[in-house]
Amino acid sequence: MTNTDLLAGLTWQELLARHSFIELDALGRATALLDPGSLRVLAGPFDRLESPWLVPQNITPEADDGTVIARGTVDGRPVVIASIEQGFQGGGTGEVSGAKISQALLLAAADSRAGTPTAAVILFETGGVRLQEANLGLNAVAEICSAVLDLRPLAPVIGMVAGTVGSFGGMSIAAGLCTRLIVTPQARIGLNGPAVIEQEGGIDEFDSSDHRLIWAVDGGEQRYATGLADDLVPDDADLLRAALIDAINAGVAEPGRHRSQRLDVLASRLATLDPATALDPRDLRTLWGGRYEPVAFPGDGGDRPVDKRSESPTTRGRTWLHALGGDLVPEPIIRSVLSATTDTARYLAVVPDPDNRFYRAREGQVGVTESLALAQAVRDLIEADKDAQRKRAIVAVVDLPSQAYGRNEEMAGLHQAMAATTDAYHAARLAGHPIVAVIVGTALSGGFLTHGLQANAILALDDPGVEIHAMHKAAAARITQRTVDQLDELAKTIAPLSYRVEDWAKLGFCDGLLNVENADAPSAHDVETVGAAIAYAVQRARRGPVDLSNRLDSDAAVTMRHASRTVRDLLARQWNTEH
Repeated sequence: MTNTDLLAGLTWQELLARHSFIELDALGRATALLDPGSLRVLAGPFDRLESPWLVPQNITPEADDGTVIARGTVDGRPVVIASIEQGFQGGGTGEVSGAKISQALLLAAADSRAGTPTAAVILFETGGVRLQEANLGLNAVAEICSAVLDLRPLAPVIGMVAGTVGSFGGMSIAAGLCTRLIVTPQARIGLNGPAVIEQEGGIDEFDSSDHRLIWAVDGGEQRYATGLADDLVPDDADLLRAALIDAINAGVAEPGRHRSQRLDVLASRLATLDPATALDPRDLRTLWGGRYEPVAFPGDGGDRPVDKRSESPTTRGRTWLHALGGDLVPEPIIRSVLSATTDTARYLAVVPDPDNRFYRAREGQVGVTESLALAQAVRDLIEADKDAQRKRAIVAVVDLPSQAYGRNEEMAGLHQAMAATTDAYHAARLAGHPIVAVIVGTALSGGFLTHGLQANAILALDDPGVEIHAMHKAAAARITQRTVDQLDELAKTIAPLSYRVEDWAKLGFCDGLLNVENADAPSAHDVETVGAAIAYAVQRARRGPVDLSNRLDSDAAVTMRHASRTVRDLLARQWNTEH
C-alpha cells in the first residue's frame, strides 16, 4: 500500500481489495483484522515519534518507527494490535518501536484488570533486534516479553506470522510466549536466521541457499505440524480474521498449560534428539506430533551423565559462581548449567561443557538444554518457596558468548525453549523472588535475553572483559554492512552500539557498575564488594515493582531513554481518547 493510494482517497475496503494480506503495509494489515470503522491509530506517524539513533548513522528514520499501534474491536471485543512493518529496517525492533509495543500491552493489561478485558495481537514481521540500536533494541525485546506475560493471564495475546520476512531473533521469544500463535504456510519462525547460522557455523551446519531446508526447519507448516504454532491458515485476510476471532473467543490459557510453561513437554522432546545423528526436520512431525504434549522416549531425559570426563574450562561465569556461593560446591543441573543454593539465594550460571551433545552449545552458549535447565531451576525454587514469607533471591551470573547457532537448535525450536526460561524468570519476579543479574563477562544477544534481562536489577563488573551487545562484533558488522572499524567509530558517539560496559551503563539499565581488582581471579575483597552490591540490589528489589518499569526511572534513563519515556507517556494519554 502506497502513499499514492492513500492520497487518492480510496476507502480501506477498496485498498484491501487491491492488495493481498502479506503485501499490505503495517497499517493495512491491522485494518484488515479489525471490525470496520473501529480503527484508531495511537502514536501514529503524525506524532513524529522517530528513532533518535538513525540519523547520526545516515539512516532515514520513519515517522512511526516501523510499528503501528491500533485500537479497535474484533467481533465486538476490545483489541489492541501491534503491527510491525517489514519494509522498514527488516522489521527490526528498536527503542521507539519496542516501547510502543510493550506500552500497548501494559495498557491493555491495566484495562483488563479494571474490568475491560482487552486482547492484544502482535503481527510479527521482524528480523529481531534492530542492530543499529543494539542494546536499546535488546532491552526493548526483554520489556516486550515481560509485557506479554503481564497481559497473558488477563486477556489473550495472539501472535500472527503471515508474511515473507517471518519472525526471527529475540522477537520470536515473544512469539513463543503468546497465548496462541497463528501462522500461514508462507510464515517462518526461528531464533537464528539461516544466513546467520551459516555465518557462525559454516555451510555444513546450515546452507542458507537451500530453500527446502529453510522451510523444513522454520516454515509455518513445520511449526504447526510440530505443535509450535496453534493454527495454520491460508494467506487470506478473511480466513486470518476468522482464526483471530476464534483465538480471542477462546480466552486465556489454563494456568500451567501454555507451551512456555510445559517443561515436561520440552524435556521429553529434547530427549528424543541425538544431534550426532542426521535427522530430516520433517521427521519431527512423526516423532513429536502436532500437539504440544509429552512424547514417549525410553531414555533418561536426554543429557549425558554429569560424572563424565572431559575437563571443563575455567571461565568467569564458573569462577564467580564458585566465589559467590561461598563454601558451597556448585551443583550441576546439567553440566553446562551450575547452581549454588544458600538459605537466602540461588545462584545460576551457564558454563562451557566440552561434551555437550548439542555441539553448537559447547562453549557456554545458551541452547535448548541450557534453557530447559535454567527454567527448571527457577521453577523448582518457586515451588520450594511457595509457602515462605520471604522468597529467596535468584542471582543470574552472566558470562555468555550468545545463544547457540545451530540447525538442531532451530529444528527443536530454540525460541520456544528460551520462552520457557523467560516465562520462569518472570514468574519468579511476580512470586516475590528478587532477581539480580551480575554480568561478569560477555552478555550477548539471545543468551542475555534468556539469562539476565528479566532481572529486577542488573549489576556489571567495570572491567574491559565485560561486553554487552545484541550480537558479537563480526556478525553485527556483516549484517549492518559495515566494517568492524566503522562500528567501533560509530560506537564512540552512539552509545547503544557500544560493546563497552561503561557505555552500556549510560543507557539506564545498570543498577551498579562494580570496581574489582581482578575479574578473572577475584580476591576476597572483590567477592565482598560484589556480594554487598547483590545484597543491596536484593533489598531494593523487595521494595520495588515486580515488573521492569524501574528501568525507566534512573537518571541515566531519563537522559538516554528520553524517546522510550515519550512514547509511553503519549500512548497513555491517547489510550482512552476518542477520535
